[in-house]
Amino acid sequence: MRVIQICLLFLLGTLAVRAQVPSCDCFVKGVVRDQHTAQPIPGALVLVVGQNKAVTSDEKGRYELSGLCPGHYQLECRIVGYQSIREDIDLSAGHEENFSLAEEEIHLKDIEITAHRTDAPLLMPVEVLSGSDLAQTRGQSLAESLKGLTGVTTLQTGASIAKPVIHGLHSNRVLIMNNGVRQEGQQWGSEHAPEIDPFVATRLSVVKGAAGVRYGSDAVGGVILVEPEELPIDKPLSGELNLVGFSNGRQGITSGTLQGGVKGWAGVGWRAQGTLKRGGNVRTPNYYLDNTGIQEKNFSLAAGYRHQGFGVDLFYSRFDTQLGVFSGSHIGSVTDLLNVIEQGEPLIKSGFSYEINRPFQDVSHNLGKMEAHYHFPDGNRLQWVSSWQYNQRGEYDLHRPRNDSLAALNRPELSFRLTTFTNEFLWDHKPLAQKFSGQIGISNLYQYNLMQGRPLIPNFDQWSLGVFAIERLVHNGWELEAGLRYDYRHLTTYRVVNRQKITDVFAFRNASGTLGAGRALGDHLSLRLNLGTAWRAPNVSELFSDGVHHGAAAYERGDASLRPEQAFNSIGSIQYSRPSLTVELGAYYNYLRRYIYLKPQPEPILTVRGAFPFFQYTQTDASFRGVDASLNWKPTARLAWISKLSYLRVYDERNNAYLVQIPSNRWENQLRYEVPQAGGWQQLFVSVGNLWVGEQRRVPVNSDFAPPPPAYALWNVQLGGTLPMGEKNDLEVGLTVHNVFDTVYRDYLNRFRYYADEIGRNISLRVKWKFGA
Repeated sequence: MRVIQICLLFLLGTLAVRAQVPSCDCFVKGVVRDQHTAQPIPGALVLVVGQNKAVTSDEKGRYELSGLCPGHYQLECRIVGYQSIREDIDLSAGHEENFSLAEEEIHLKDIEITAHRTDAPLLMPVEVLSGSDLAQTRGQSLAESLKGLTGVTTLQTGASIAKPVIHGLHSNRVLIMNNGVRQEGQQWGSEHAPEIDPFVATRLSVVKGAAGVRYGSDAVGGVILVEPEELPIDKPLSGELNLVGFSNGRQGITSGTLQGGVKGWAGVGWRAQGTLKRGGNVRTPNYYLDNTGIQEKNFSLAAGYRHQGFGVDLFYSRFDTQLGVFSGSHIGSVTDLLNVIEQGEPLIKSGFSYEINRPFQDVSHNLGKMEAHYHFPDGNRLQWVSSWQYNQRGEYDLHRPRNDSLAALNRPELSFRLTTFTNEFLWDHKPLAQKFSGQIGISNLYQYNLMQGRPLIPNFDQWSLGVFAIERLVHNGWELEAGLRYDYRHLTTYRVVNRQKITDVFAFRNASGTLGAGRALGDHLSLRLNLGTAWRAPNVSELFSDGVHHGAAAYERGDASLRPEQAFNSIGSIQYSRPSLTVELGAYYNYLRRYIYLKPQPEPILTVRGAFPFFQYTQTDASFRGVDASLNWKPTARLAWISKLSYLRVYDERNNAYLVQIPSNRWENQLRYEVPQAGGWQQLFVSVGNLWVGEQRRVPVNSDFAPPPPAYALWNVQLGGTLPMGEKNDLEVGLTVHNVFDTVYRDYLNRFRYYADEIGRNISLRVKWKFGA
């Protein structure tokens, strides 16, 4: 009831300020056409950059944006299969701006359009992190960068390991598209963070809801798109240097990018990028967390060629990290474990150190990609994406082997090597009868995993095949989209039980569908609704895990009888948008049949490696109901109030109870003031923010080793600006203070909340030198 009251106050407040927004009568209109054929392009998205105001072109390619105030604007036009374009305009009354779109130059841009136009169902909600908002998160992990978006939070294992959670779903239910390729790593563990360097991306996008039609199985909870900037074909040398420092953990990050064309070689572009990171033990408000250091060494290389509708891109990246695992999470006896949980402080405390000792993780991920496409003169487009990935994960226990010769080798107690090959063929057909546009595709995957060390999961190989079609219609003010997909997956596992080799074979198959509709009700109000299904086969860890998972500091046991999950998702939103006010309210219902989760068992388990919390993979039917609300109001030209609310309820339908490990309700507010230019500095701003996270009270009684922690509120302060240093040469500086008052708190979704508090105050300084752009 309290949440309903908050939502009502939220909406009433927005209506109260609506009357204060000045009336604006300017408009801009025009036609979107194909540059090669001059045919109109229906369904192209035309938006006002930074205003959250957009329309789509009708069946004749026409569009109109009205209700704009006089001033300077930047318009962007984009649609899948074409290169996006931006134009600056000055409005004082009416204005006509026509767009002529050329072929999409690179697949990287397809990913960008996927994020906005959603190469998955178009009418699903998409949250985007780019520009200055992305810059303020530089140096953080992928999951930490995204947690400021509405409906997105993190599942943590200590202070340095985090993975994204969308509407309560995570891990194998959230698909990550890294530069247009499915990220295939060992992501089944709660402490297996995505092996991606966020500095690669200039835009991070989150598609919320079941998106199985476009992306295949596993996209049950949503999709995260990691989108690099398009390659600089035939452009001069440019680049940037990023320096980031964090006070907590005394962490430093250096990342640089260099890119350009090749003189004398028309149609060629290239990019080289690299990142170095090092941090030591982080500190809570009262003590250091021993062995929580981090090291990273990452780089990527890209090159591309374009000529008369043909294009090809090559990309390679390597992510390499060492992560210390909090030593206080490995405890020798059940009695000591229960005492730590009861007393609330770790047994092991230390000072600051950069040294990473046992236990720790050593992870590397290699990705190679080739993409080729051809844009036919009649408007059709054919594309082929082929990739190879090699993921190697080593997990080291707290104790070395007792055998001196084995100890000297310093081998990991758990070692996983996953190799993956993928191929995808896409055909974007030209508009049919100037109304229907769409995409047809076929994709396949083959991967195998080799494990060494004490058995936790078996070796396996699997392959999958999927075919899909998505069609879109824009007619009489309506946007309609429908899609259908069929997937088949074949899994073979290899185990040794009582010295006998056992081979298990599994075959999974299912269909996914989507149906979406959207309509603008006047110039300022729009509605969207999407219905979708997706499915996910149980992974090897859920089927066969049986042992200590060192990185998670837990004993996990699987169940070979688990069946595939099936998701039925509905998600709708209503948006009211004016130049000074944007309000969006979204609601979703996701029903997961045979939902698989790690259920805490009544008692910890004692092994030769120590005492650990005991978890069993379990299956039930679950319903996920939630609301996302956001407000962006500018009462003056320089002052803005940004508010985001996330509410979620998850229920175990089989057992008439709540489920564990579900995000708490959150409410985030920020006041941002743009400071007038001074001393040559531009785009100066200062902001004050507050994040409130409620106590998770909807959990079964005695269902966990420790009760959920109490609610907490954190204050943050940011300031920054840009200093021009000559033509095409800028210096951007940002200072952020997280947890200003050094608040002591614990988060329910941190697996190490049993042992220690979250980190305390953290001051970060970010400096970016950008040249040649």
